[in-house]
Amino acid sequence: AAVPPQRRLSASVLQGFQCIPASALPAADILAFAQGLQNKTAELSSAQLSCLARLLAAKNLTADFGRYPPDLLLFFDSAEMHGGTCGAFYARASRGNLDLLPRGSARRTGLLRGALACLGVRSSRLRPEQLGSLGALVCDMEPETITASDPGIVENLKLCPALTGAQRDALNAVLLGGGTVYGDPSSWDLRTLQNLGPLVLALNQTTLSLVAKATREAFGRSITATYGSQGRSQREKSLTLLRAFAAASASSHSRLKRSADRCLSEPITASTVSDPLLLISYDTSEQFNLCLSNEVLKANLEHLLEQPLPVEYLRVVKKKLAQIYPSGIPEKQLKLLGPLSRQYTAEEISLWPVTSSDTLSALLNPSHGKWGAPQVQQLLSRYLALGGTLTGPLLRKIGGRHLCNLQEEQIKQISPEAIRTAGQLNISSCSQTTKEQLYRKAQEAFAGQAGTTRAYYCQIWPYLGGAPAEDLKDLAKPGVAIDMDMDTFLALNPDELQKLSVTDVKNLLGENLPYLKEAENETSVMRWVKRQSQRELDCTLGIGLQGGTEEPGTTGTATPPHPTASASISPTATVP
Repeated sequence: AAVPPQRRLSASVLQGFQCIPASALPAADILAFAQGLQNKTAELSSAQLSCLARLLAAKNLTADFGRYPPDLLLFFDSAEMHGGTCGAFYARASRGNLDLLPRGSARRTGLLRGALACLGVRSSRLRPEQLGSLGALVCDMEPETITASDPGIVENLKLCPALTGAQRDALNAVLLGGGTVYGDPSSWDLRTLQNLGPLVLALNQTTLSLVAKATREAFGRSITATYGSQGRSQREKSLTLLRAFAAASASSHSRLKRSADRCLSEPITASTVSDPLLLISYDTSEQFNLCLSNEVLKANLEHLLEQPLPVEYLRVVKKKLAQIYPSGIPEKQLKLLGPLSRQYTAEEISLWPVTSSDTLSALLNPSHGKWGAPQVQQLLSRYLALGGTLTGPLLRKIGGRHLCNLQEEQIKQISPEAIRTAGQLNISSCSQTTKEQLYRKAQEAFAGQAGTTRAYYCQIWPYLGGAPAEDLKDLAKPGVAIDMDMDTFLALNPDELQKLSVTDVKNLLGENLPYLKEAENETSVMRWVKRQSQRELDCTLGIGLQGGTEEPGTTGTATPPHPTASASISPTATVP
């Protein structure tokens, strides 16, 4: 039968695939979507890829792995890859983004173990042909393997999302050895540093100090020239690089320059504030301080803060602003603080005149870095104390984690309309009291859809951690499939979960019931199982859960065969 358009697997559907039942997804649609991922720029989350991999396995569509993107292969069952296909499988999977799998997780370590066995690796020295097949899987190798292997391992390390301190030390040892294609660091030029790519972030001061000063400065200029167009993640990397290069330059400065009490360069002017070479020309915070006047800063604050200023430089700006505005920074300037705002303490923030939602929105902009919990709590408290209101867009910027820090009286000020337009908030880190308060808010916000169980569930699910048992029982009414995913189920209030019957749980989980077996060692699940009749667990659920209460006179209960777990798009979906 034809699948209704709204049920077809597509990128737009995946944005809300919490509510898509797997039974509505034919094999042809799943296959077409998975293969089409190679031509799309949108990235899927670990939860989405894991679900998609299970769907493919359930439909026996994993054999032709060469037509799927490498990121998806990271979630295939590598134990099924053997014989003549394992080498090709690991070579392709190793090009995936390992950040999708937590370091040390069973799946990630299993991939490396399987690849080494497939390639016949029996020593710590990896040969060039082995490195070619291992790709990013080398990222989990011990430092001793990095130094013992063919120098070509440097190319593999470029694929690593992050290196441990010991791995970085090993990488520098390999580079200092001069046996790589890059040669001795003293011979490096701008192109060499560019060809090293992400590994430049791992260079230590010993390696950097050997690079010619002119080369370091040219590379610094190339970084600052593109800083303005970079995203948040890339900006953080650029700042790390500039700090490292500045430290290498500072180590070679003369004693005179380090101890100077006057500006040794030209004073910073309105025309030089936006110069991409600013941090190269004023390469210590001391010289930056001495060469920047309060007058120039006041007139050019916005443009200066667009520069990738390291923390030491930001502290200089903060100190000068205190001199310029002894009675406090005006609200107009608060909007311009950007990354500098993160350098203020909660006590200092308590004096800010944050009266406008535009000001609060500008200060919460995630591209300017992360806020500490005490800082953002004080920022929100100050805004509300001065008469501000929390809208849906503001709640999205605040995020569930910081929302959890609001006091009870402050949460009461949030309108149902704000909850309705805020999107899906992750409140998993909130206290149980706060979860219950936010759940009541969400109930009011989505009351208009309460008559349509599935539509209501699609809106209310992020807040169900605060739901009482009677409301959960309403969602579990027979004949209405909500197919609650396991992440949402495990986030329910454990005390309320104990009040649910076996039938309630069966109806809540729907197609995802088989995944309850995988979660049987979770504390809340074990507590719930112990309260149920083992006979009812066997006859009603039939998934092999053990530990329920035995009826008097019962010597043993036969467990029905374990059903095959049909893959679903929702079981591993995480709360955004």
